[in-house]
Amino acid sequence: MAKSFELSKHAVWDAYLAVKANKGAAGIDEQTMGDFEADLKNNLYKIWNRLSSGSYFPPPVRRVEIPKSNGQLRPLGIPTISDRIAQMVIKNRLEPLVEPYFHDDSSGYRPGKSALDAIAQARQRCWRDDWVLDMDIKGFFDALDHGLVMKAVAKYTHCQWTLLYIDRWLKADVIMANGARIRREKGTPQGGVISPLLANIFLHLVFDKWMQTHFPCIHFERYADDIVVHCRSEPQLKMVERQIRDRFTRCGLELCQEKTKIVYCKDSSRDDQYPNQSFDFLGYTFRPRSARDRNGKFFVSFSPAVSRKALKAMRAKLKGHPMIKAGYSQSVVELARTINPIIQGWITYYGKFRKSALSAIYSYINDKLLSWARRKFKSLKRRKWRASQWLRELYRQYPTLFAHWRVWCWVAE
Repeated sequence: MAKSFELSKHAVWDAYLAVKANKGAAGIDEQTMGDFEADLKNNLYKIWNRLSSGSYFPPPVRRVEIPKSNGQLRPLGIPTISDRIAQMVIKNRLEPLVEPYFHDDSSGYRPGKSALDAIAQARQRCWRDDWVLDMDIKGFFDALDHGLVMKAVAKYTHCQWTLLYIDRWLKADVIMANGARIRREKGTPQGGVISPLLANIFLHLVFDKWMQTHFPCIHFERYADDIVVHCRSEPQLKMVERQIRDRFTRCGLELCQEKTKIVYCKDSSRDDQYPNQSFDFLGYTFRPRSARDRNGKFFVSFSPAVSRKALKAMRAKLKGHPMIKAGYSQSVVELARTINPIIQGWITYYGKFRKSALSAIYSYINDKLLSWARRKFKSLKRRKWRASQWLRELYRQYPTLFAHWRVWCWVAE
C-alpha cells in the first residue's frame, strides 16, 4: 500500500543514530535508549509507518526543571525516545531548506556555526563600536505564538506532512512533575529536538531579517535567543532598542526589563564614563581588561573571559561528581580518565579567549584532587601538607595525567 508521505526507512535510521549520539533522559513512558533498542527494528518500523501515513501523534512531553546559574529554575520538556526520533526525521528534512536563508550572524544550533564564532565576532565589534545592547527575551521558548511559528515555517516548505507534524508537536500536552496534564496554548518545549530549529526560523523573520531591512548598518550576534546589538553612539542604540521592543511586542515577545541593558565598551581609547561596562554572552564576560601590545606596553582592552557564573557552574559540577564526591575506591588513573573529558571541554571552550582566567578553576580541581587523595590514603588523611607533596610529586612524574596539567604549570620545576 502506497504511503501518503514519501519517507525512506533510511531517514528514520539516520534520525535514530543522531538521537542515540545526543543521549538524553527518558520521556513520560520512562523508556530508555536501551529499552528502545531491545526491539529496535519493530520500534523504528512503527515510527516510519506512522509518520509516512499521517497517523503519528506525539505523546505529551515530560516537564522537568533544572537550576540556572542565577538560582532560578529553567523548565525543560523531555520527549520520549520515539518522539525524539520522529522530530529528528522532520528536522533533517526541514533544516536544509531553511539553512541557506539564515543570517550570517546567527550562530546557534546551525551546522558549521558555533558559540565561539559568535563570541569572536562580538569581540571584534566591541572594539569597533562604543555601545552594546545586551538583550534578554523574557521566557522565549514558552512565549512563542503557535500561529506565527506556523506562518514562519510555511514560508520555507509547502510539505503538508512537515507542517502537520510541527503543528502537532507545538500543541502536544505537558506532564508536570506532580502528574498534572497541561494543554499548551503557546511555546515550544526547550529540550525538544525540533525546538531550536523552530526558534531559529521564528527569530530569523522576527529579528534577523527585520534588522537587515530596517537597520542594515547595525551589526549583531544572535545565538538562539541570546542577542547582542552594536552601535556607534548611545542615542542611536536607544532608538534601535525602542524599535526592537516594538517589533517584539507585535510578534508576541517581550524584552526582560531587568536583564536587558545598554553597555559602554570602555577601553584605553574611550574616555566617557557609564555605569554599565560589562555584559555576559554565552558563558563569557565582556569588560575592560588589562592587556599588552606587541611592544609590551599595557593598555585597556574591552574583551571576553570566562564568566563568574560559568566558573561557579564548573565548580558545582566538579563538586557533585560521584568520582570526586565519594568514589575513592578507584585508582588515580581511573579518576583522570573519568574527569578529563569534562576538564578538556572547559579548556576547549573557555580557554579560547583570555585562557589565564581559567587558573581559578584549575586550582579548584587540584583542591578536589587533594581531598580525594586524603580520603583514599590513610597516611594523608590528617596531614594536608603531605597530600600537597603527594600531588606535586604525581605532577612531576605524570605531567599530562590530568587535562589541566597539560596547559597549566603550577609546580616549580
